[in-house]
Amino acid sequence: MKREARLLLNKACDGLVLAIELYNRPSDRGRVTATLVQMDHSFEMLLKASIVHRGALIRHRSQPGQTIGFDACVRKGMSNGSIKFLTEEQAILLRAINDLRDAAQHYIIHISESQLYIHIQSGVTLFRDILTLVFDRDLTGIMPARVLPISTEPPVDLLPLFETEVHQIQKLLLPGRRRRLEAMARLRALAILDTALLGGSGQPTERELEDISSRLRDRNGWTDVFKGVSTVNLSRTGEGPTLALRISKRDGSPIRIVGEESGEAAAIVMRTVADQDYYNLGARALSGHVGLTEPKTLAVIHHLGLRDDPEYYKEFRFGRSVHKRFSHKAIAAIKECASKESLQDIWAVYQKARLKKR
Repeated sequence: MKREARLLLNKACDGLVLAIELYNRPSDRGRVTATLVQMDHSFEMLLKASIVHRGALIRHRSQPGQTIGFDACVRKGMSNGSIKFLTEEQAILLRAINDLRDAAQHYIIHISESQLYIHIQSGVTLFRDILTLVFDRDLTGIMPARVLPISTEPPVDLLPLFETEVHQIQKLLLPGRRRRLEAMARLRALAILDTALLGGSGQPTERELEDISSRLRDRNGWTDVFKGVSTVNLSRTGEGPTLALRISKRDGSPIRIVGEESGEAAAIVMRTVADQDYYNLGARALSGHVGLTEPKTLAVIHHLGLRDDPEYYKEFRFGRSVHKRFSHKAIAAIKECASKESLQDIWAVYQKARLKKR
């Protein structure tokens, strides 16, 4: 094994052990945030170790001193050829953990014990799967077989979990309760997971959370509000040290993954019964997610060519009206670009292109 891959793998294993220790700690103070931070860190290190081990680069070509981000690692892990070591179901879990960590670390989020257990136990299962597939190593070589995330009431399906959480949120939203902030913290966790299940990533805006809460207050069926959860199953196998919890596509799922050749690479397109549920961000909503003004968001979109990629963009025509919509995957792409490249240079090129078009 390459020295760089070995060092990254060691950091990944350290993070996993710490995540399990924090999850099982007797004190609740800071437990959720610390557990998610360590689990997210362990997976980023594991992804980078796997990419290096399979002979690919994890450094930016334009900025050799910096390594690629979490989402870029996931995309590389799903790429074709000898590098590929991730499935779409595994990418769903990775993006959910990454976005939940982001919300927990930078703002307010409330995750139920059952939901946290699903993420941590299925995360340990995924870590074990990648470790075996890429490095041909067993997880018991890193930690004792007795070390597991422990839950007194382990959930067996996502549907009851969501139903219970939605019921709690609806109670918090009742008139006169004055617990809207707590309701939004719970709702944010469900919205992040639902977005990941639909193939997207990123944080919901306050406007989107308010829209979801309004629909729940109106007693809309929660399965119509959270459509991603109906597309997957939790499969539980084994007991004790061999316990495995995995996210898998539900039979008859309305989501399918279709590879379409575009140039040299295969584009991954999420097809849903209603495409509007996948491409559900206008330019204004997208700018709120990425923390840029709408014009500068459009400049980065032009720079990355997102409108040419069906993974990120689609137009819906209703009569003479054209609705331009972006998927949640555009959020991560724009954020990564904004953190690595000069927005001033991107804006200057965009302005010249607009003048030329006029």
